[in-house]
Amino acid sequence: MRHAAHDPASNGRPAWNAGRKLGAKRALKPQQIRAIRFWLDRERRVRDRAMFDRAIHSKLRGCDVVTLTIGDLVSGGRVRCRAFCRPEQEGRPVQFELLEPARTNILTWLEGRGGTLDDYAFPSRLNGITHISTRQYRRLVDAWSRASGCEARTTGPTPSVAPRRR
Repeated sequence: MRHAAHDPASNGRPAWNAGRKLGAKRALKPQQIRAIRFWLDRERRVRDRAMFDRAIHSKLRGCDVVTLTIGDLVSGGRVRCRAFCRPEQEGRPVQFELLEPARTNILTWLEGRGGTLDDYAFPSRLNGITHISTRQYRRLVDAWSRASGCEARTTGPTPSVAPRRR
């Protein structure tokens, strides 16, 4: 059997993913979550803290976190205790609960951001009309984990961990 001309094995080069771990990344540990939250608070990154809390509490994929609108999070001038989201891959609505610290951070971000209920909660910096891309969100999560001293990789585009039960 002959190899194609563009096959890395035929040129003696290793494949691009040779030696890399495949599959889902590990979830963030509670001490990593605390370190990232502390760093985001110290650096006064209100939008990033709201996005991080939103992702942690909802356990959604990054593509679903960035596409949320203000109307998904707010009802009657207050951040909802329980919000709904329709994930891209599942199609059916998913309900999640936001704890008080996360609601406070999201409300602080949305008050400073302004906008209508149909606007994206986390808009792109290039034009305020579209949401940030999942690629940019992934870069943000990597930057947060590196800056806070958590060199461990996070899961997919969304950091995930089960919230503590009280």
